[in-house]
Amino acid sequence: MNKEKMKILITGVSGFVGHHFLQYLYDNKIEASVCGIDISEPAYNIREYDGFLSVTYRKIDLLDKESLASLFEDFVPDYVLHLASFSSVAYSWKHPEESFVNNTNIFLNLITAIQTHNINCRILSVGSSEEYGIIDQDEIPLSEDKEVRPISPYAVARVAQEMLSKLFVDSYHVNIIMTRSFNHIGPWQDSRFVVPSFIKRIKEIKDAGYKRGIIETGDIGIVRDFVDVRDVVHAYYLLLTKGRVGEIYNVCSGKGIKLEKIVKMIADEIGIYVETKLCEQLVRPNDNPIIVGNNHKITDELGWKPNIPLETTIKNMIDQGE
Repeated sequence: MNKEKMKILITGVSGFVGHHFLQYLYDNKIEASVCGIDISEPAYNIREYDGFLSVTYRKIDLLDKESLASLFEDFVPDYVLHLASFSSVAYSWKHPEESFVNNTNIFLNLITAIQTHNINCRILSVGSSEEYGIIDQDEIPLSEDKEVRPISPYAVARVAQEMLSKLFVDSYHVNIIMTRSFNHIGPWQDSRFVVPSFIKRIKEIKDAGYKRGIIETGDIGIVRDFVDVRDVVHAYYLLLTKGRVGEIYNVCSGKGIKLEKIVKMIADEIGIYVETKLCEQLVRPNDNPIIVGNNHKITDELGWKPNIPLETTIKNMIDQGE
């Protein structure tokens, strides 16, 4: 963008992925002026990224249209990374209306404000592999042209977000690129999510002095495609800057693994023996038995590929804070 720093708006900056995206910009010495917005302040220090980056935080609820309009009077972005959402499938089952209304309306408010203010920027709309729904084994790996069949309130909202994106691209020529992002994990992830939850509870057994223990889980026979969040934010940067407008890209490893094997990997790394016990309360209604993606599109077009092995990711997650 000429000689000026690129201007990036990050919604949901206080979250796990927002933190890693700032770290990616900083580590790669990308000069940028960043405005991060969220409904809660970051638990990390955004000032640690001063240098190549100029980072400011504003507390804004994207459901508040007036605050959003005020933001764009002060900060006109070249790029928008839309991360803000209620990102838990389990939460969406417990709070379906809140999850759907929030996730759909915050995105609609954002792109409507950008369109009405005539802001010429590129927007990355982050979607989910949950959009694909329950699929047959012979449909694996999932490519972007596969029909979506969402089966949770969270997934339905993500499909709605994707449809709104296409609508604004086609009708108003808003520059939106879309992802269907598969399960991403890594350091700093909240223990409400499945892998850091396993790590937390298995470490607690070890810290209590036991060499073996039992943890309660949901269905750990399901297969998921895990990718390190540090690879994910690299993909997001490439898509923001080089992705094709109106296109959908899977962000995934292309490899599936059962959750029961993840539990064993964690236990082996920590150095104890762990048994699992099924807890019906942790089993999601109508859960997808297998989700594995095809990443050829983003690899072929942008040269992206996941570089961090799952074993390294899990070790890094276990080691954090020690």
